[in-house]
Amino acid sequence: MKAVLRWLGLVVIASVALQLFFVGRVALMAIADPESTTFQRSEAWRITNERDKLRWSQHWVPYAHISDNLKRAVIASEDSTFAEHDGVDWDALERAWARNEKAEERAARQAQFAPMRARPPKIVGGSTITQQLAKNLLLSGERNLLRKGQEFVLTMALEHTLSKQRILEIYLNNVEWGEGVFGAEAAAQHYFRKPASRLTPYEAARLAVMLPQPKRFEKMPGSRYLAGRTATIVARMSAAELP
Repeated sequence: MKAVLRWLGLVVIASVALQLFFVGRVALMAIADPESTTFQRSEAWRITNERDKLRWSQHWVPYAHISDNLKRAVIASEDSTFAEHDGVDWDALERAWARNEKAEERAARQAQFAPMRARPPKIVGGSTITQQLAKNLLLSGERNLLRKGQEFVLTMALEHTLSKQRILEIYLNNVEWGEGVFGAEAAAQHYFRKPASRLTPYEAARLAVMLPQPKRFEKMPGSRYLAGRTATIVARMSAAELP
């Protein structure tokens, strides 16, 4: 019994130490720009191994040098209540849960009556910008309850340690916009040959709608879905509240 209690104690101490490490990393971001994220390092390793050459583009620019058009477009597309919530949009999570349940039910019916035409259900997320940043900054790509719980802890740490403006600045400088293309400045140069500070509303919306699947949409520049979704985001941008 003592051995079990000792083992449990070590697990608790290790867990607390890990949380303190994460909180320390987040606190440091209040004054220092992160050099890279866990997701970026994972992608760099994958690209190097698959291509034998690392194609990489990322250029950090301060918040003021990123077009307000892009800030509004990303908020309108990814997290419309970003300026208001405390890190988690519970209403968005509930809506996503309901949509995913319906998608799984449709997939199950299709598999039952037309197994040859069955497709996996399209799962949508309800993650906020802060949650996405927490996941990409310090966590692995695994999907399980333990990692989701860690994501929640990091989300709260980000929200209570950094300003909304700083969270958005770090997010826009690190988010993926194509294979080896990270951050607003690299994306603006890659797709439009101009700095992120000069993006038009349409260009900004075009970048924003790529975010859920950037590598896929990078290969489909003429996608009708992208064109239609871009027009929708342009129409919503005026209502997006900036931090």
